[in-house]
Amino acid sequence: MNELFFKINLNKYGDLKQKAESEKRVFQYTLIGYILVIVIMTGFVIGFNIDLQTKIDSRSKLLNEIRNEIETYEISGEFLTKLDLERMAIISRERIFWAKKLVALSEKTTDKIAITNFSFKGNNLSLYGITKVDKNQKEFDLIDNFITELKNNVHINTDFPEITFVLSRLDYEKDIEILRFQIDLISESSEKGR
Repeated sequence: MNELFFKINLNKYGDLKQKAESEKRVFQYTLIGYILVIVIMTGFVIGFNIDLQTKIDSRSKLLNEIRNEIETYEISGEFLTKLDLERMAIISRERIFWAKKLVALSEKTTDKIAITNFSFKGNNLSLYGITKVDKNQKEFDLIDNFITELKNNVHINTDFPEITFVLSRLDYEKDIEILRFQIDLISESSEKGR
């Protein structure tokens, strides 16, 4: 006959207790891990928000300073409108540096020619001059050479590419026969307007 044995584990309660404690520890570690992740993420979000708020405050302060400055300019009369800026751009594109032009003009004027006056009107520079009539020299050759010298000068022909003889007439100044003449220097902007 077979004997029937029953196996009784007297340590079952101890195993269950160890298993429960082990599960409790796993739960505690998991909970601590989640709490740490949440705390770190919350800290990151708070730090990001603080940094963003600092930037917003800085930009708001700068915006208020700019608005105050604009109001000050509007009140003081130094305020520039869009039209003022466009006019300044046109002036800077089309301005002529007269100092170099006048020095170049004086260098090209010989002792036989005198510039009596000049005017700048409608983007054209008109030179009015005189030369003494000499029987041994042709005055028109002298004026033509003067025009050629002006055309060959970089400081003059940059802004005035076209130089033309306009008119001349004989005149007397204290019993001396002179030739009065006019030369026009035409600017690039005048040529574009044609």
